[in-house]
Amino acid sequence: MANDDSDAEKTEQPTAKRLQDARERGQVARSKELGSAAVMIVGSSALLFGGGSLARGFGRLLSGGLSFDRGALLDGATMGRALGGTAVDAIVILLPFFAAVVAAAVLAPLGLGGWVFSAEAFAPDLNRLNPVTGFGRLFGLSGLSELVKALLKFVVVGSIAVWIGLWLARDAISLGAMPVIPGMGRAVHLLTLAMLLMSLGLVLVAAVDAPLQWWFVRRQLKMTRDEVREEFKETDGRPEVKARIREMQRKMSKRRMMQNVASADVVVTNPTHYAVALKYDAAKMKAPRVLAKGRDLVAVEIRRRAEEARVPLFEAPALARVLYGSTDIGREIPAGLYLAVAQVLSYLYQIKTLSAQRAARLKRPSVEIDPALRAKYDRFGVAE
Repeated sequence: MANDDSDAEKTEQPTAKRLQDARERGQVARSKELGSAAVMIVGSSALLFGGGSLARGFGRLLSGGLSFDRGALLDGATMGRALGGTAVDAIVILLPFFAAVVAAAVLAPLGLGGWVFSAEAFAPDLNRLNPVTGFGRLFGLSGLSELVKALLKFVVVGSIAVWIGLWLARDAISLGAMPVIPGMGRAVHLLTLAMLLMSLGLVLVAAVDAPLQWWFVRRQLKMTRDEVREEFKETDGRPEVKARIREMQRKMSKRRMMQNVASADVVVTNPTHYAVALKYDAAKMKAPRVLAKGRDLVAVEIRRRAEEARVPLFEAPALARVLYGSTDIGREIPAGLYLAVAQVLSYLYQIKTLSAQRAARLKRPSVEIDPALRAKYDRFGVAE
């Protein structure tokens, strides 16, 4: 039997459930190059445009830290407080820069795989210590892609560095003729500008790496046809389980239906093959409602329940067949059967109110069924 994990057999794209399960395990596309590019660009931009503010802040900090009298110098407690205050001031000065870099490091991965936190990702994996697996990663497709990215990064960043060196060569040489303080400021500006331009080159590497990492994850999550079928069974339900559930539902529905027979006003019979239990409450119903219906053995059970509950049976073969075919359980009868059912209920009501002798002489009604309904649902088409 072929191995299900064989890449040759994994020809199906991952399903939504498989992707969601992988996401819960923390297996999503992540690009280190995208994060590196974001951190470098944000950091160099912050230094380029906020470097002057940092320099002035640290200048004031240095000037204030070196300005103290002789008594404070000899007092250890005073110097300790001064050192602590200086450290806090330094953190406050650096805080915007660090905040920008941390925000870039956190938000950059959201651009590819979104926000994911999974405890499974922190669980130890002994396969990472397996040398065979390690060599497979090193010399496999993943290792080859890392080599290509490293070469691309070297070529792109190196080319930008050479171009920057040629572009800023005259400015760098002119630094020797400038005073010390302005020269230092100009040198820092040129260095941060060069760092920003080289960082922008990492965007090209990230643009190659991000789709590549997405492709690697999708490739790892590909499925065989058997896996797709098995997942469909687990998601939609196995046929045998669904059949068992339907059977249980039918039994429960039949049990409830049989319990309702005792509250019926009449059971219309075929007399043997069909039985339909009807109830009419003028205060709650617009028309008589079918409480139970059945054929053959179910019809026999309905008649037995009706006899036990002393519910009257009315033999009307055509009416029983049309009621059975036209009306679902719990539904009101169609308008075409109003007259026929009214004749039956009226007859039974008169029997209840009359004496036994007069009831025996009462003529049994000949029910009148809508011809269209009878032609549609009464396949026998015989008169009563």
